[in-house]
Amino acid sequence: MGQIIMLINEMTPYLLFGFLIAGLMHAFIPSTIYSRYLAQPNFKSVALATLFGIPLPLCSCGVIPTAMSLRREGASKGATTAFLIATPQTGVDSIIATYSLMGLPFAILRPIAALVTALFGGQLVDIIERTGAEKLEKVKLESECANGNCCTSDTKPNSFSGKLKKALRYAFVDMMQDIGKWLFIGLFVAGLITVFLPDYVFENFRDNSFTSMLLVLCIAVPMYLCATGSIPIAVALMMKGVTPGAGLVLLMAGPACNVASMLIVNHVLGRKTMITYLASIIFGAVGFGLMIDHVLPRQWFLSNLIARDACCHEYNSWFSIGCSVLFMVLLANALIRYYFGSPSSQITTLNSDKMKQTFIINGMNCNHCRTSAEKAILSVAGVTSASVDLATKVAVVEGSATAEAICNAVEEIGFSCTKA
Repeated sequence: MGQIIMLINEMTPYLLFGFLIAGLMHAFIPSTIYSRYLAQPNFKSVALATLFGIPLPLCSCGVIPTAMSLRREGASKGATTAFLIATPQTGVDSIIATYSLMGLPFAILRPIAALVTALFGGQLVDIIERTGAEKLEKVKLESECANGNCCTSDTKPNSFSGKLKKALRYAFVDMMQDIGKWLFIGLFVAGLITVFLPDYVFENFRDNSFTSMLLVLCIAVPMYLCATGSIPIAVALMMKGVTPGAGLVLLMAGPACNVASMLIVNHVLGRKTMITYLASIIFGAVGFGLMIDHVLPRQWFLSNLIARDACCHEYNSWFSIGCSVLFMVLLANALIRYYFGSPSSQITTLNSDKMKQTFIINGMNCNHCRTSAEKAILSVAGVTSASVDLATKVAVVEGSATAEAICNAVEEIGFSCTKA
Protein backbone atom coordinates (compact mmCIF):
# COMPACT_ATOMS: atom_id res chain seq x y z
CA MET A 1 0.00 0.00 0.00
CA GLY A 2 2.83 2.36 0.82
CA GLN A 3 4.37 1.73 -2.61
CA ILE A 4 1.14 2.72 -4.35
CA ILE A 5 0.76 5.89 -2.23
CA MET A 6 4.36 6.82 -3.04
CA LEU A 7 3.74 6.41 -6.78
CA ILE A 8 0.57 8.50 -6.57
CA ASN A 9 2.30 11.30 -4.67
CA GLU A 10 5.14 11.24 -7.16
CA MET A 11 2.97 11.35 -10.27
CA THR A 12 0.06 13.64 -9.44
CA PRO A 13 1.82 17.04 -9.65
CA TYR A 14 3.07 16.13 -13.12
CA LEU A 15 -0.24 14.59 -14.15
CA LEU A 16 -2.23 17.68 -13.22
CA PHE A 17 0.16 19.86 -15.21
CA GLY A 18 0.06 17.46 -18.18
CA PHE A 19 -3.75 17.35 -18.16
CA LEU A 20 -3.87 21.15 -18.15
CA ILE A 21 -1.53 21.39 -21.17
CA ALA A 22 -3.60 18.75 -22.97
CA GLY A 23 -6.79 20.71 -22.29
CA LEU A 24 -5.28 23.92 -23.64
CA MET A 25 -4.18 22.08 -26.80
CA HIS A 26 -7.67 20.66 -27.26
CA ALA A 27 -9.41 24.01 -26.86
CA PHE A 28 -7.05 26.30 -28.76
CA ILE A 29 -5.84 24.12 -31.67
CA PRO A 30 -8.53 23.55 -34.38
CA SER A 31 -9.17 19.84 -34.92
CA THR A 32 -9.45 20.34 -38.70
CA ILE A 33 -5.72 20.98 -38.84
CA TYR A 34 -5.09 17.30 -38.22
CA SER A 35 -6.81 16.19 -41.44
CA ARG A 36 -6.08 19.15 -43.72
CA TYR A 37 -2.52 18.14 -44.60
CA LEU A 38 -2.68 14.34 -44.50
CA ALA A 39 -4.31 13.37 -47.79
CA GLN A 40 -1.29 12.73 -50.01
CA PRO A 41 0.30 9.24 -49.78
CA ASN A 42 3.84 10.57 -49.26
CA PHE A 43 6.42 11.01 -46.55
CA LYS A 44 5.28 14.56 -45.76
CA SER A 45 1.78 13.36 -44.79
CA VAL A 46 3.25 10.53 -42.72
CA ALA A 47 5.61 12.94 -40.94
CA LEU A 48 2.85 15.47 -40.23
CA ALA A 49 0.51 12.74 -38.91
CA THR A 50 3.30 11.54 -36.61
CA LEU A 51 4.11 15.02 -35.33
CA PHE A 52 0.41 15.77 -34.80
CA GLY A 53 -0.07 12.50 -32.93
CA ILE A 54 2.87 12.47 -30.52
CA PRO A 55 1.67 15.28 -28.20
CA LEU A 56 -2.05 14.40 -28.37
CA PRO A 57 -3.34 12.84 -25.11
CA LEU A 58 -5.45 10.15 -26.79
CA CYS A 59 -5.77 6.78 -25.07
CA SER A 60 -5.55 3.46 -26.86
CA CYS A 61 -9.30 3.24 -27.43
CA GLY A 62 -9.78 6.91 -28.32
CA VAL A 63 -7.11 6.92 -31.02
CA ILE A 64 -8.93 4.28 -33.10
CA PRO A 65 -12.09 6.26 -33.98
CA THR A 66 -10.04 9.45 -34.30
CA ALA A 67 -7.72 7.78 -36.80
CA MET A 68 -10.64 6.23 -38.67
CA SER A 69 -12.26 9.66 -38.86
CA LEU A 70 -9.06 11.08 -40.36
CA ARG A 71 -9.10 8.27 -42.92
CA ARG A 72 -12.74 8.96 -43.70
CA GLU A 73 -11.96 12.65 -44.21
CA GLY A 74 -9.27 11.81 -46.77
CA ALA A 75 -6.06 11.00 -44.88
CA SER A 76 -3.87 8.45 -46.66
CA LYS A 77 -3.41 4.95 -45.26
CA GLY A 78 0.20 5.73 -44.45
CA ALA A 79 -0.69 8.89 -42.54
CA THR A 80 -3.50 7.09 -40.71
CA THR A 81 -1.17 4.24 -39.71
CA ALA A 82 1.52 6.67 -38.53
CA PHE A 83 -1.09 8.43 -36.40
CA LEU A 84 -2.23 5.08 -34.97
CA ILE A 85 1.34 4.12 -34.04
CA ALA A 86 2.56 7.43 -32.61
CA THR A 87 -0.45 8.77 -30.72
CA PRO A 88 -1.22 6.11 -28.08
CA GLN A 89 2.46 5.67 -27.17
CA THR A 90 2.83 9.24 -25.97
CA GLY A 91 0.98 12.44 -25.13
CA VAL A 92 1.99 15.47 -23.12
CA ASP A 93 0.50 13.97 -19.97
CA SER A 94 2.28 10.61 -20.28
CA ILE A 95 5.62 12.19 -21.27
CA ILE A 96 5.53 14.38 -18.16
CA ALA A 97 4.46 11.41 -16.01
CA THR A 98 7.28 9.32 -17.50
CA TYR A 99 9.75 11.98 -16.43
CA SER A 100 8.31 11.99 -12.91
CA LEU A 101 8.64 8.23 -12.35
CA MET A 102 11.35 7.03 -14.74
CA GLY A 103 13.62 10.01 -15.29
CA LEU A 104 14.67 12.29 -18.14
CA PRO A 105 16.32 9.65 -20.42
CA PHE A 106 13.11 7.61 -20.60
CA ALA A 107 11.03 10.78 -21.08
CA ILE A 108 13.22 11.82 -24.04
CA LEU A 109 13.60 8.41 -25.64
CA ARG A 110 9.90 7.51 -25.45
CA PRO A 111 8.66 10.15 -27.95
CA ILE A 112 11.75 9.61 -30.14
CA ALA A 113 10.91 5.90 -30.35
CA ALA A 114 7.29 6.74 -31.18
CA LEU A 115 8.49 9.14 -33.90
CA VAL A 116 10.80 6.64 -35.56
CA THR A 117 8.40 3.68 -35.45
CA ALA A 118 5.50 5.78 -36.76
CA LEU A 119 7.55 7.21 -39.63
CA PHE A 120 8.77 3.74 -40.56
CA GLY A 121 5.36 2.07 -40.29
CA GLY A 122 3.45 4.82 -42.11
CA GLN A 123 5.94 5.02 -44.97
CA LEU A 124 6.02 1.23 -45.30
CA VAL A 125 2.23 1.13 -45.55
CA ASP A 126 2.29 3.69 -48.37
CA ILE A 127 4.94 1.67 -50.21
CA ILE A 128 3.06 -1.61 -49.81
CA GLU A 129 -0.41 -0.27 -50.50
CA ARG A 130 0.58 2.00 -53.40
CA THR A 131 -2.21 4.36 -52.47
CA GLY A 132 -1.34 6.99 -55.06
CA ALA A 133 -4.32 5.99 -57.18
CA GLU A 134 -6.55 5.06 -54.26
CA LYS A 135 -8.24 7.85 -52.33
CA LEU A 136 -11.43 7.89 -50.37
CA GLU A 137 -13.83 10.63 -51.30
CA LYS A 138 -13.13 13.47 -48.91
CA VAL A 139 -15.97 14.60 -46.70
CA LYS A 140 -16.30 18.36 -47.16
CA LEU A 141 -17.16 20.30 -44.08
CA GLU A 142 -18.67 23.02 -46.22
CA SER A 143 -21.16 20.66 -47.87
CA GLU A 144 -22.10 19.22 -44.50
CA CYS A 145 -22.95 22.67 -43.21
CA ALA A 146 -24.81 23.46 -46.42
CA ASN A 147 -27.04 20.45 -45.71
CA GLY A 148 -27.56 21.53 -42.13
CA ASN A 149 -25.03 18.99 -40.85
CA CYS A 150 -22.59 21.30 -39.09
CA CYS A 151 -20.60 19.39 -36.52
CA THR A 152 -21.84 21.24 -33.49
CA SER A 153 -19.93 18.91 -31.19
CA ASP A 154 -16.67 20.31 -32.58
CA THR A 155 -17.67 23.97 -32.54
CA LYS A 156 -15.39 25.98 -30.29
CA PRO A 157 -16.38 29.04 -28.33
CA ASN A 158 -14.98 32.23 -29.88
CA SER A 159 -14.08 34.04 -26.66
CA PHE A 160 -10.89 33.39 -24.74
CA SER A 161 -12.84 32.69 -21.54
CA GLY A 162 -15.07 30.21 -23.40
CA LYS A 163 -12.04 28.35 -24.74
CA LEU A 164 -10.41 28.36 -21.31
CA LYS A 165 -13.56 26.87 -19.78
CA LYS A 166 -13.59 24.23 -22.49
CA ALA A 167 -9.92 23.47 -21.80
CA LEU A 168 -10.52 23.01 -18.06
CA ARG A 169 -13.55 20.77 -18.63
CA TYR A 170 -11.62 18.63 -21.11
CA ALA A 171 -8.58 18.38 -18.83
CA PHE A 172 -10.24 17.71 -15.50
CA VAL A 173 -13.52 16.03 -16.46
CA ASP A 174 -13.22 14.33 -19.86
CA MET A 175 -9.60 13.22 -19.48
CA MET A 176 -10.18 12.16 -15.90
CA GLN A 177 -13.03 9.94 -17.10
CA ASP A 178 -10.94 8.49 -19.95
CA ILE A 179 -7.54 8.02 -18.32
CA GLY A 180 -8.08 8.16 -14.56
CA LYS A 181 -9.50 4.68 -14.08
CA TRP A 182 -6.83 3.09 -16.30
CA LEU A 183 -4.11 4.94 -14.40
CA PHE A 184 -5.33 3.52 -11.11
CA ILE A 185 -5.65 0.06 -12.61
CA GLY A 186 -1.99 0.42 -13.60
CA LEU A 187 -1.06 1.57 -10.09
CA PHE A 188 -3.01 -1.31 -8.57
CA VAL A 189 -1.31 -3.89 -10.84
CA ALA A 190 2.08 -2.32 -10.06
CA GLY A 191 1.33 -2.62 -6.35
CA LEU A 192 0.37 -6.29 -6.74
CA ILE A 193 3.58 -7.01 -8.65
CA THR A 194 5.69 -5.23 -6.05
CA VAL A 195 4.07 -6.78 -2.97
CA PHE A 196 3.01 -10.29 -3.97
CA LEU A 197 5.51 -11.44 -6.62
CA PRO A 198 8.79 -12.57 -5.03
CA ASP A 199 12.02 -11.52 -6.69
CA TYR A 200 13.00 -15.08 -7.64
CA VAL A 201 10.06 -15.27 -10.08
CA PHE A 202 11.96 -12.87 -12.34
CA GLU A 203 15.42 -14.32 -11.69
CA ASN A 204 15.61 -15.82 -15.18
CA PHE A 205 14.86 -12.43 -16.70
CA ARG A 206 17.40 -10.41 -14.69
CA ASP A 207 19.95 -8.91 -17.11
CA ASN A 208 18.57 -11.13 -19.89
CA SER A 209 17.49 -8.51 -22.38
CA PHE A 210 15.80 -10.57 -25.08
CA THR A 211 13.99 -12.91 -22.67
CA SER A 212 12.72 -9.91 -20.70
CA MET A 213 11.36 -8.37 -23.89
CA LEU A 214 9.58 -11.57 -24.92
CA LEU A 215 7.93 -11.70 -21.50
CA VAL A 216 6.82 -8.07 -21.76
CA LEU A 217 5.52 -8.51 -25.33
CA CYS A 218 3.41 -11.48 -24.23
CA ILE A 219 1.89 -9.24 -21.54
CA ALA A 220 1.59 -6.02 -23.53
CA VAL A 221 0.41 -6.91 -27.04
CA PRO A 222 -2.97 -8.56 -26.32
CA MET A 223 -4.08 -6.47 -23.32
CA TYR A 224 -5.30 -2.88 -23.01
CA LEU A 225 -2.81 -0.43 -21.47
CA CYS A 226 -2.96 3.34 -21.72
CA ALA A 227 0.23 5.39 -22.08
CA THR A 228 0.03 6.77 -18.55
CA GLY A 229 -1.24 3.61 -16.85
CA SER A 230 1.63 1.57 -18.32
CA ILE A 231 4.25 3.65 -16.49
CA PRO A 232 3.83 2.26 -12.94
CA ILE A 233 3.67 -1.30 -14.32
CA ALA A 234 6.95 -0.77 -16.20
CA VAL A 235 8.54 0.63 -13.04
CA ALA A 236 7.35 -2.35 -10.97
CA LEU A 237 8.68 -4.89 -13.49
CA MET A 238 12.05 -3.10 -13.66
CA MET A 239 12.29 -3.10 -9.87
CA LYS A 240 11.71 -6.87 -9.97
CA GLY A 241 14.55 -7.40 -12.43
CA VAL A 242 13.45 -7.02 -16.04
CA THR A 243 15.82 -4.85 -18.06
CA PRO A 244 15.27 -1.14 -18.83
CA GLY A 245 14.92 -2.04 -22.51
CA ALA A 246 12.06 -4.37 -21.65
CA GLY A 247 10.49 -1.52 -19.68
CA LEU A 248 10.54 0.62 -22.83
CA VAL A 249 8.99 -2.24 -24.80
CA LEU A 250 6.05 -2.20 -22.37
CA LEU A 251 5.73 1.59 -22.69
CA MET A 252 5.64 1.32 -26.50
CA ALA A 253 3.82 -1.93 -27.29
CA GLY A 254 1.33 -1.84 -24.42
CA PRO A 255 -0.49 1.38 -25.38
CA ALA A 256 0.02 1.08 -29.15
CA CYS A 257 -1.54 -2.32 -29.80
CA ASN A 258 -4.16 -4.57 -28.28
CA VAL A 259 -6.59 -7.13 -29.63
CA ALA A 260 -9.43 -4.63 -30.09
CA SER A 261 -7.32 -2.14 -32.05
CA MET A 262 -5.85 -4.86 -34.25
CA LEU A 263 -9.31 -6.14 -35.16
CA ILE A 264 -10.54 -2.66 -36.08
CA VAL A 265 -7.43 -1.83 -38.12
CA ASN A 266 -7.82 -5.13 -39.96
CA HIS A 267 -11.49 -4.41 -40.65
CA VAL A 268 -11.14 -0.79 -41.78
CA LEU A 269 -7.65 -0.55 -43.29
CA GLY A 270 -7.08 -4.13 -44.40
CA ARG A 271 -4.96 -7.08 -43.38
CA LYS A 272 -1.72 -5.88 -45.00
CA THR A 273 -1.94 -2.57 -43.16
CA MET A 274 -2.72 -4.33 -39.88
CA ILE A 275 0.30 -6.63 -40.22
CA THR A 276 2.56 -3.71 -41.13
CA TYR A 277 1.20 -1.67 -38.22
CA LEU A 278 1.77 -4.49 -35.71
CA ALA A 279 5.22 -5.42 -37.04
CA SER A 280 6.39 -1.79 -36.95
CA ILE A 281 5.44 -1.47 -33.29
CA ILE A 282 6.97 -4.79 -32.20
CA PHE A 283 10.24 -4.50 -34.14
CA GLY A 284 10.57 -0.82 -33.28
CA ALA A 285 10.01 -1.49 -29.58
CA VAL A 286 12.47 -4.39 -29.50
CA GLY A 287 15.03 -2.39 -31.49
CA PHE A 288 14.93 0.58 -29.13
CA GLY A 289 14.89 -1.77 -26.15
CA LEU A 290 18.05 -3.49 -27.34
CA MET A 291 19.66 -0.08 -27.86
CA ILE A 292 18.92 0.85 -24.23
CA ASP A 293 20.28 -2.45 -22.90
CA HIS A 294 23.39 -2.77 -25.06
CA VAL A 295 24.36 0.64 -26.46
CA LEU A 296 23.36 3.40 -24.03
CA PRO A 297 24.64 3.59 -20.44
CA ARG A 298 22.27 1.55 -18.31
CA GLN A 299 22.81 3.89 -15.38
CA TRP A 300 20.82 6.55 -17.24
CA PHE A 301 17.70 4.39 -16.99
CA LEU A 302 18.22 2.88 -13.54
CA SER A 303 19.19 5.98 -11.56
CA ASN A 304 15.59 6.89 -10.74
CA LEU A 305 14.85 3.36 -9.49
CA ILE A 306 17.96 3.34 -7.30
CA ALA A 307 17.05 6.75 -5.88
CA ARG A 308 13.51 5.56 -5.19
CA ASP A 309 14.77 2.52 -3.28
CA ALA A 310 17.14 4.69 -1.28
CA CYS A 311 14.81 7.51 -0.27
CA CYS A 312 11.38 8.73 -1.25
CA HIS A 313 10.55 11.23 1.50
CA GLU A 314 10.39 14.16 -0.91
CA TYR A 315 7.29 12.68 -2.49
CA ASN A 316 5.49 12.97 0.83
CA SER A 317 5.81 16.76 0.89
CA TRP A 318 2.73 18.84 1.55
CA PHE A 319 2.70 19.95 -2.08
CA SER A 320 2.72 16.36 -3.38
CA ILE A 321 0.07 15.29 -0.88
CA GLY A 322 -2.07 18.32 -1.78
CA CYS A 323 -1.79 17.47 -5.50
CA SER A 324 -2.78 13.88 -4.74
CA VAL A 325 -5.85 15.01 -2.77
CA LEU A 326 -6.84 17.41 -5.56
CA PHE A 327 -6.38 14.67 -8.14
CA MET A 328 -8.57 12.29 -6.14
CA VAL A 329 -11.31 14.91 -5.80
CA LEU A 330 -11.25 15.67 -9.53
CA LEU A 331 -11.26 11.96 -10.38
CA ALA A 332 -14.18 11.26 -8.04
CA ASN A 333 -16.14 14.16 -9.55
CA ALA A 334 -15.48 12.93 -13.10
CA LEU A 335 -16.42 9.32 -12.37
CA ILE A 336 -19.58 10.32 -10.46
CA ARG A 337 -20.61 12.40 -13.47
CA TYR A 338 -19.95 9.46 -15.76
CA TYR A 339 -21.56 6.64 -13.80
CA PHE A 340 -24.31 8.43 -11.89
CA GLY A 341 -25.05 11.53 -13.96
CA SER A 342 -28.30 11.77 -15.84
CA PRO A 343 -28.07 10.59 -19.47
CA SER A 344 -29.72 13.85 -20.44
CA SER A 345 -26.55 15.65 -19.35
CA GLN A 346 -24.86 14.47 -22.52
CA ILE A 347 -27.87 14.13 -24.82
CA THR A 348 -29.22 17.51 -25.75
CA THR A 349 -32.90 18.24 -26.13
CA LEU A 350 -33.97 17.75 -29.74
CA ASN A 351 -36.82 19.41 -31.57
CA SER A 352 -40.02 17.40 -31.30
CA ASP A 353 -41.23 18.36 -34.80
CA LYS A 354 -38.41 16.53 -36.57
CA MET A 355 -38.02 12.82 -37.19
CA LYS A 356 -36.00 11.15 -34.44
CA GLN A 357 -34.20 7.84 -34.49
CA THR A 358 -32.43 6.10 -31.62
CA PHE A 359 -29.38 3.85 -31.99
CA ILE A 360 -27.21 1.72 -29.74
CA ILE A 361 -23.49 2.23 -30.43
CA ASN A 362 -21.13 -0.34 -28.92
CA GLY A 363 -17.35 -0.05 -28.70
CA MET A 364 -17.16 3.45 -27.23
CA ASN A 365 -14.90 3.64 -24.18
CA CYS A 366 -14.00 7.32 -23.84
CA ASN A 367 -15.11 10.83 -24.69
CA HIS A 368 -13.01 10.82 -27.85
CA CYS A 369 -15.01 7.79 -28.98
CA ARG A 370 -18.26 9.62 -28.27
CA THR A 371 -17.13 12.73 -30.18
CA SER A 372 -15.99 10.64 -33.15
CA ALA A 373 -19.34 8.84 -33.27
CA GLU A 374 -21.21 12.16 -33.22
CA LYS A 375 -19.05 13.54 -36.04
CA ALA A 376 -19.58 10.42 -38.14
CA ILE A 377 -23.36 10.66 -37.72
CA LEU A 378 -23.40 14.39 -38.43
CA SER A 379 -21.51 13.79 -41.69
CA VAL A 380 -24.41 11.73 -43.11
CA ALA A 381 -26.56 13.62 -45.61
CA GLY A 382 -29.97 14.40 -44.11
CA VAL A 383 -28.87 14.41 -40.45
CA THR A 384 -29.66 17.75 -38.83
CA SER A 385 -28.54 17.01 -35.27
CA ALA A 386 -27.19 14.15 -33.19
CA SER A 387 -26.24 13.52 -29.59
CA VAL A 388 -24.45 10.47 -28.19
CA ASP A 389 -24.38 9.44 -24.53
CA LEU A 390 -21.23 7.57 -23.54
CA ALA A 391 -22.60 5.93 -20.40
CA THR A 392 -25.72 4.42 -21.99
CA LYS A 393 -24.25 4.03 -25.54
CA VAL A 394 -27.43 5.65 -26.90
CA ALA A 395 -27.43 8.01 -29.89
CA VAL A 396 -30.44 10.18 -30.67
CA VAL A 397 -30.49 11.45 -34.27
CA GLU A 398 -32.76 13.95 -36.02
CA GLY A 399 -33.26 14.26 -39.75
CA SER A 400 -34.28 12.38 -42.84
CA ALA A 401 -31.23 10.10 -43.12
CA THR A 402 -31.88 6.37 -43.23
CA ALA A 403 -30.89 4.11 -40.38
CA GLU A 404 -28.67 2.13 -42.75
CA ALA A 405 -26.69 5.22 -43.77
CA ILE A 406 -26.21 6.27 -40.15
CA CYS A 407 -25.05 2.83 -39.05
CA ASN A 408 -22.68 2.58 -42.02
CA ALA A 409 -21.05 5.87 -41.04
CA VAL A 410 -20.60 4.70 -37.45
CA GLU A 411 -19.24 1.30 -38.48
CA GLU A 412 -16.72 2.93 -40.83
CA ILE A 413 -14.86 4.32 -37.80
CA GLY A 414 -14.81 1.00 -35.98
CA PHE A 415 -17.95 0.88 -33.81
CA SER A 416 -21.01 -1.35 -34.05
CA CYS A 417 -24.40 0.27 -34.50
CA THR A 418 -27.95 -1.06 -34.25
CA LYS A 419 -31.26 0.78 -34.40
CA ALA A 420 -33.05 0.75 -31.06
